[in-house]
Amino acid sequence: MQPTRPADPSVLQVPCDSPMHDAVALGARLVTDVLDPLKQSFIGKDEVIDLMGVALAAGENLFLLGPPGTAKSALVSELGRRLHGRTFEYLLTRFTEPNELFGPFDIRRLREGELVTNTEGMLPEASLIFLDELLNANSAILNSLLMVLNERVFRRGRETRALPTLAVFAASNRLPEDEALGALFDRFLIRAMCENVSNDRLVDVLHAGWALDRAHANIDPGNGQDDSSVPLMDADQVRRLTGALGDVDLSGIVQPLATLVLRLRNAGLLFSDRRAVKTQKLVAASALLCGRSHAVISDLWVFRHVWDTLEQREVLASLVQEALKAADPGPRDHPRATGNLPDPEALARDIDAISQRFADSAAAPGEREAARDRLTLLGGRLQWVPDAHRRQFLQKQIDAAWALASGDGTGNRPGKSERGRA
Repeated sequence: MQPTRPADPSVLQVPCDSPMHDAVALGARLVTDVLDPLKQSFIGKDEVIDLMGVALAAGENLFLLGPPGTAKSALVSELGRRLHGRTFEYLLTRFTEPNELFGPFDIRRLREGELVTNTEGMLPEASLIFLDELLNANSAILNSLLMVLNERVFRRGRETRALPTLAVFAASNRLPEDEALGALFDRFLIRAMCENVSNDRLVDVLHAGWALDRAHANIDPGNGQDDSSVPLMDADQVRRLTGALGDVDLSGIVQPLATLVLRLRNAGLLFSDRRAVKTQKLVAASALLCGRSHAVISDLWVFRHVWDTLEQREVLASLVQEALKAADPGPRDHPRATGNLPDPEALARDIDAISQRFADSAAAPGEREAARDRLTLLGGRLQWVPDAHRRQFLQKQIDAAWALASGDGTGNRPGKSERGRA
């Protein structure tokens, strides 16, 4: 488990008489009372848990991409238990109907000529929502879900009500392939991979999983016991934390953030103005979770998780890492700002995709130029691959891709020194 910041108010970078002291203390408490215990129970899920914390603090939505059985639902359930809030979980299919998510019409009110939904125990009453296999959503529920995700509002006919939703988490083992589902996916500002834990940590997973099952058995109401020993944070406190986002000082990172967005666009990533504005909430949330009332450059680490495709992950990681180098590490930086080593498998997949783009004679000049920029960035990541054999293999892939880009394998490409600086 990665170290995080203590909640002791004496170590927070905000005076006790500051209007922001309460919010900063709540952010630190979310880390120590909720996120850190989750990391102890779910081995190898530190990154996902940190992003869940950012989503909660920012009031945003998180999409998890990965195969079944990787603890996605369990993470949300345990998070809800520690927040002492209602959790709604549902597995979507192509045939899911609105009643299954939002509740049926109230029969008694219907007899009186009123169309009112009975939402007891359903999505509109939940603090945390988990939608498994999100991309199975059909047209019958699509519009209602979009309202929930974007506006935190439930609307059905003339019935409209605000929702108490803190965050929506969703999962799938694939990315969207059509425009309608793309609009749904776009409502999830944060994206993360949730995969099986590496083999060398399997024993740790077994121990932690067994301990969690025993803990749940001990708090089973059927045993006459409760969960009063669990350090809870009230859902209303999370809402107060989210409500303080607008008071976080972003003045020191506005220009670096704008520069990073421009670099993302130049690398061929679609990044709208609306998305750039909303990402500021993630930056502000990172600051509060670190015990600060002002954002610093290291809070831009969240940009690693705004990808649309798997091919963009390494490009984003490279660009964000370059942005983070503009400032020296500080004692209250978010642990995720230290950066992650590149994934050799992801690099190989990205290089292969770029090679295919170069080999496509129908590719537009602009697409080929964007692919060249991406390849330069990926080349700069090679030096951080720890395994020498994999690094050499990837370098050969890079060289072959540049050969395709130039047409003859010899000219019009950056030299090794230039690639190393990318």
